[in-house]
Amino acid sequence: MAKKGGLGRGLDALLPGGELTPAQENNTNLVPVAKIVPNPHQPRYQMVEDNLKELSDSIREHGILQPLIVTYDAGTDLYTLIAGERRLRAARLAGLDMVPVIVRTATDQERLELALIENVQRADLTPLETAEAYRQLAEDFKLSHDEIALRVGKNRVTVTNTLRLLKLPEAVQQALAEGNISEGHARALLALNTPQAQTAALQSILRHQLSVRQTEELVRKLGGEKPASAVHQPVSPDVKAVEERLRERLGTKVTLNHGKQGGTLVIHYYSQEELDAIIELITRE
Repeated sequence: MAKKGGLGRGLDALLPGGELTPAQENNTNLVPVAKIVPNPHQPRYQMVEDNLKELSDSIREHGILQPLIVTYDAGTDLYTLIAGERRLRAARLAGLDMVPVIVRTATDQERLELALIENVQRADLTPLETAEAYRQLAEDFKLSHDEIALRVGKNRVTVTNTLRLLKLPEAVQQALAEGNISEGHARALLALNTPQAQTAALQSILRHQLSVRQTEELVRKLGGEKPASAVHQPVSPDVKAVEERLRERLGTKVTLNHGKQGGTLVIHYYSQEELDAIIELITRE
């Protein structure tokens, strides 16, 4: 398994022994599928069945090209999955009795981190699944937002904002989980002060099929802000691109008002902790 850059320490760096050598990578064992139990800290709840079927068909034809990573418990004679949830499910769907594995050692915390990192690297987790995984790392393993960010290769503002999704009312979380609204919609709703206001705004989003930008306007009106001028100049693609880059970097909504003689840059935040994180990120040397 090649070490992946850009996403925290990666799977290999979290496992005792560091990165796998080619010899270790080839030193796989075939174990019965029935003896592999799921990772109890697997952060992913949902899998797209069509994608799983495609992977299953590929495995049926070509086999599993990348071994699963597991730990072994001699007391129960069972293997606990660390990485490879989709491959394991697809192998079962394909009717395989045996699968290739690499046996390693890992603590409960490492199992969660490894499953989280693997899914983040593949962009497999939904926003709420990612938030729940971050919550486990924060509450169950007492990691700070900075420590979580370091492990998964995100900045602290992004981690903090993602965790805040779990504070949304059940109706909003369900709409996000079902794909009826995007993470951008959900983050905009966080600016409203009560669950009742957030749920009411959700109904407007669904009823009128509002975009994220329209949702932000709605939230401003519901929050008592004065509406913007009735004359709206179209936002240029260049300005949109800059706003998107800044949103990615700062993990929050950014509005750029650009004119011939200069302009304004507005950075939005929704809690004192988020403000502190943004200031730290901007002023960090």
